[in-house]
Amino acid sequence: MAFTRKEFLKLGLVGGAGLALSSGASASSPWGRVNGTTGNLLRSKAQLPKPFMIPLFVPPVLKPMRTDSWPRGARAPTDYYEITHKEGKAEILPGLTTALWGYDGIFPGPTIESRSGRKIVVRYHNELPVPVTTHLHGGRTPPGSDGYPTDLILPRSSSSHTHHEHPAHPAWSFHRGSKDYVYPLEQRAATLWYHDHRMDFTGPQIWRGLAGFHIVHDDEEDALPLPKDKKDVPLMLCDRAFGEGGSFLYPSLDPSLQGKPGVKGNYMEGVLGDAILVNGVPWPFMEVSNTRYRFRILNASNARRYRLALDPGSFDGLPFVQVGSDGGLLGAPISHRTIPIAPAERFDVVIDFSKYPVGTKVTLRNLLGYGTTSRVMRFHVVRKEKERSAVPERLSDMGAFEALGESNARLTRKLYFTQAAH
Repeated sequence: MAFTRKEFLKLGLVGGAGLALSSGASASSPWGRVNGTTGNLLRSKAQLPKPFMIPLFVPPVLKPMRTDSWPRGARAPTDYYEITHKEGKAEILPGLTTALWGYDGIFPGPTIESRSGRKIVVRYHNELPVPVTTHLHGGRTPPGSDGYPTDLILPRSSSSHTHHEHPAHPAWSFHRGSKDYVYPLEQRAATLWYHDHRMDFTGPQIWRGLAGFHIVHDDEEDALPLPKDKKDVPLMLCDRAFGEGGSFLYPSLDPSLQGKPGVKGNYMEGVLGDAILVNGVPWPFMEVSNTRYRFRILNASNARRYRLALDPGSFDGLPFVQVGSDGGLLGAPISHRTIPIAPAERFDVVIDFSKYPVGTKVTLRNLLGYGTTSRVMRFHVVRKEKERSAVPERLSDMGAFEALGESNARLTRKLYFTQAAH
């Protein structure tokens, strides 16, 4: 189903700024610049599938290898995990095999589910041909486990450094084959994600598959009647481009990612793919009942921004009820007509499918997209069920943030940015 002209006018898509393109460039420019977002479009050489033909994949939840339990009050229990960076293969495009780099060889990586205040230790092994480091995005982590770009796990099978790494420099540290990351998780429930963070190569290594969810739970959130279990669904949005045989395309100066860093000049402002993946699936569909679902939406794209909308929209015009953000639960729910989401952002939203008759197909669209990137996924309302969830008027007493204005400033800094080729 398509938006009516009236709905487009409400969304600010007709006339004026709604049709403006980033940097004033045309969507049909030689480098493929895309409206509403920074970057240039990289077009696939492989034939892309028709949208909404492949079911949504939900990444598996990782089980701890072991747990240390202690008498009550003696010490907090600790869960221990192991994850291996390694090469894998997946049939992302039907009939073609995509070689990827994944956590445990899958994309997205396995989801870690943890508890607030319960420490976990993740031992990361590196079986890839390049150095890696893992950052828990949104986590309150000690410095040694931050996954900063120059704290690298070297390949287990190699003794050499890549050309731009400086073993003698104090900013660089190296671990042969594996490293333990310690997360105290002294934070609220929230949707986090973990990803590669290697200096100069974060973009292409995430593009090849090094990203996964980490969901922190706590008692406050558990007590709420929000949708749970199979109706609490993580959605990792990202764009990719594919070579003729199904390989990931990326305009690296050195495709091996072992030599010179950087991308070809046309893509200095960001790389945009022409295929939209959700949990590693191109334009998937998901069967739902006519009840509420919670979606933990993550934009794991390198450069693409999205403005998400449902088509058809709900009768009240505000189909998304936001219950959480990067920092966890909001103080109270907020209803939205559209969701603007930048790279690395997370939105926790509830969609009430009781507003649609059984048999309705509801498309999640990207209003900043063009052509193939204007669609994200589709929900098929296939059955009736009794509603067992609700969205309370108050979510958290910890969800309020101090509003900061210009009067709060104590220091003014001027930053100047320049762009130069390598």
